[in-house]
Amino acid sequence: MSIIVKGKTVDDETRCIHYNSGMDVIAIKFSCCQSYYPCYYCHEEISGHKAERWRKEDFETTAILCGICKTEMSIMQYTSCNNECPFCKTAFNPKCSNHKHLYFED
Repeated sequence: MSIIVKGKTVDDETRCIHYNSGMDVIAIKFSCCQSYYPCYYCHEEISGHKAERWRKEDFETTAILCGICKTEMSIMQYTSCNNECPFCKTAFNPKCSNHKHLYFED
């Protein structure tokens, strides 16, 4: 089954009009709507509601999609993967951590 990534995607590896470098290859399932988006801006522009951050107690939830191998991982796996997919070893953008506060509780 193919996972739908909503938003202003520019390719099938989850890049969007806001973030589209070679390493921008993850999508995040938002807690509020249980839908995958490439980024906070895509969610803001498309969803029609305010984003909710994932609570710490939910960090075992599967909520991150690697755009390369299409594997879902938990928030905990993603936040501890050293910017590399634990499944296919693709490099993730290390600058994504600058936006962590938009997606996840501290």
